[in-house]
Amino acid sequence: MHDVLEILAVLLLVVGAVLSVAAITTGWIMPGRGRAKVLRPRVWGYGTLVAMAGIGTFLFVGPLQGPDKGNFPVSMSGMAVFAAGLYIQRQAMKTG
Repeated sequence: MHDVLEILAVLLLVVGAVLSVAAITTGWIMPGRGRAKVLRPRVWGYGTLVAMAGIGTFLFVGPLQGPDKGNFPVSMSGMAVFAAGLYIQRQAMKTG
């Protein structure tokens, strides 16, 4: 079961990274309910890329590694980077 979770996490991170690179290079964002709110797609792409790096660090240093308390500061810094990515995404919804 642990291997399945790791594979799923990697797949989701790769999809997020591909979508963010598409937004950065072409300005394209997937169709959906929130698409109309994003005024600056390139900024949204940078925010998504930062968020993927943060959540990847959190997952693979923290919960998916097991209950090793020595990794807690690095894992929580990954969560802080994830929050910074969400903040950048939020800035993409404001005019430049």
